Amino acid sequence: MTQAADDPVLLVHAYCDGELDPANALALERRMAEDPRLAAERDRILALKRALAKVKPAALPPAGLRGRVERAVGMRRVAPRPTWGALAASIALAVVVSSGATWSLLGPSQSGLATDEVIGSHIRSLMADKPFDVASSITHTVKPWFNSHTVQSPRVVDLEADGFPLLGGRIDVIAKTPVPTLVYGYQKHRISVTEAQGLGAPPPSREAAGYHVIGWTDNGVSYWAVSDVGLAELQQFVKLFRAAPTSQ
Repeated sequence: MTQAADDPVLLVHAYCDGELDPANALALERRMAEDPRLAAERDRILALKRALAKVKPAALPPAGLRGRVERAVGMRRVAPRPTWGALAASIALAVVVSSGATWSLLGPSQSGLATDEVIGSHIRSLMADKPFDVASSITHTVKPWFNSHTVQSPRVVDLEADGFPLLGGRIDVIAKTPVPTLVYGYQKHRISVTEAQGLGAPPPSREAAGYHVIGWTDNGVSYWAVSDVGLAELQQFVKLFRAAPTSQ
């Protein structure tokens, strides 16, 4: 317990496993809201749990494989023996944990898992007291702020005349990398536009937990637009965003 209390990452794992009491869980939620690294670790663990829940054996294992695995790990045949399904699940989980290659071993693509993190970041921003790291409707203010806080310089466009005013921007952590996210408004809704390099082409359209996601790639940069607005409105926003000239 002392080691877990000293290591916030271990506390996040305990939180995701439902092992924290209500008081400590609430305290950790506040801490994750202020620490993007811990929030990203929580989203990664939850994405892993969802992915593992979807894993189903495609076919029966080859004859004799069970015995070879049992001998390799030093298992003794005691009654009752674990089922083959439980043994396979344990081995799969051990491989994922020991290698740390979560992104490459799971069924969904890296961009698909990144989409889960983008959605989680958008939802978290709606719950936060401070939804932006920088609040401004002026593109010439937002872009320089990102230039001094992230390696990647985001594409910022002015769509206020089209009914989508720029509200500000924030730093999200996607695939363990800080990336820029722009926030636009539409009536009483918010639209998050996350930009990242090296994560592959995101899904062109997706709906999850009541939120629409539209993804695309331009010049090697992946974009995700996330909002609870109607799909038609979000498609119109993306069309305007892609066609608008970039602010200097």
